[in-house]
Amino acid sequence: MDVTERIKQHLATQPVVLFMKGTPDFPQCGFSAQTVAVLKHVGTDFHAVNIFEDLELRDELKRFSNWPTYPQLYVKGELIGGCDIAMQMLQNGELKQLIDDATSKSAA
Repeated sequence: MDVTERIKQHLATQPVVLFMKGTPDFPQCGFSAQTVAVLKHVGTDFHAVNIFEDLELRDELKRFSNWPTYPQLYVKGELIGGCDIAMQMLQNGELKQLIDDATSKSAA
């Protein structure tokens, strides 16, 4: 399977997808750990992809998203951003609303 198709397949698995360094139980960078904490605080299930397990995907995802850093948070297949944006959206209430909207529509 082509690497772009693998990225799209990950994005199709759940409404909330986090491409991160490490895993939710063992994040391998502070920004990934903070983003996992944000998602847990919001109370959402999410699909995590450890970019260290697929180097081809890690490199291609930067081109696919036009976003140079990790973690990368997606909701309903759309790039939200990285840790700083997730934190900012958590603080102003936008993240919970966005995720609630995305997960309620996928459940319907």
